[in-house]
Amino acid sequence: MSSKPSHSEDPKKGKKISANENTNEGSIAKLKAKKGRLPTANQLAEAIINGDTVALSRAITLTESTKPEHIEKANKILELCLPHANNSIRIGITGVPGVGKSTFIESLGSYIANKKNKLAVLAIDPSSSVSKGSILGDKTRMESLVNNPNVYIRPSAAGTSLGGVARKTRESIILCEACGFNTIFIETVGVGQSETAVHSMADFFLLLKLAGAGDELQGIKRGIIELADAIVINKADGHNIKNAEKAKTEFNNALHLYQPKSNGWTPEVLLASAIENKGIQEIWELIENYIEKSKTDRSFHQKRAEQNKFWLYQTIDEHLKSNFYQNERIKSALGQQLKAIENNETTPFAAAQYLLSIL
Repeated sequence: MSSKPSHSEDPKKGKKISANENTNEGSIAKLKAKKGRLPTANQLAEAIINGDTVALSRAITLTESTKPEHIEKANKILELCLPHANNSIRIGITGVPGVGKSTFIESLGSYIANKKNKLAVLAIDPSSSVSKGSILGDKTRMESLVNNPNVYIRPSAAGTSLGGVARKTRESIILCEACGFNTIFIETVGVGQSETAVHSMADFFLLLKLAGAGDELQGIKRGIIELADAIVINKADGHNIKNAEKAKTEFNNALHLYQPKSNGWTPEVLLASAIENKGIQEIWELIENYIEKSKTDRSFHQKRAEQNKFWLYQTIDEHLKSNFYQNERIKSALGQQLKAIENNETTPFAAAQYLLSIL
């Protein structure tokens, strides 16, 4: 049975967020119709563990909310789902806009799903710094993947906080794993610092590049190559094949300038044409080889342990920041200090020190 796009309500903004639901109506819909009220955290967790993607979407929506009651409910669901998580391969995929991420994900995702794997795609869409809105259009660019019964796609807004993106995505990964998805794609917007956040929650980090786009050296300067476990030159087809082969040589030469990763892995450069499905099998085999090697030498589990420690500190930082700005004394004093800065009566540094001292 092919999945149909459905919509769940965002409790934070009251808007509709779509996510493909690969299930018949699902136990959650039945619970709501029967009892006339929203399902409890226990009911949602049980449905997620039983593979209900309607419940999965509802739970992810709760994690994206900032309302205290939704946060409490989401934390309870996560607690119940955690023993059933940590059983997937997490793959981060990034690349500048126009590199063909959506087409590549659809091609690689279809290949994986057709091998009887369950794939969840968590796509992070950029948010406007002015309106705070996002297009959330990834599903419209992955038509065949949306209709694959083994695939779940969830677009989420990046927002303005890197930590916010990380929190929502980290929690979504746990929920997807508990729902039975054994392969997770985390697609970044390809701009800003989101690559760093995704790298710190992925087992394998894939960098997509274009040949002949003039960004080969720029990519090296940005340092993102240091994060990549593999580089794929996409759109290596037609008249672009020679440029792609040249770019492959340049990136291979650049990789020799870097030290091998802590687990001894040396990133490889591969060519691919997502639109022609060329090189897709080789890329998946490379990922599988990497995962097998890292599990054999224990670096896989060590990396996840370090990531968990990293996100412990990040979560503490986020909570401290949130509690600081929600403090009533800070709210009052902040307005006064902003006015003082505007009137050149104090400096930003002195104002910050004062605000921190009154807690």
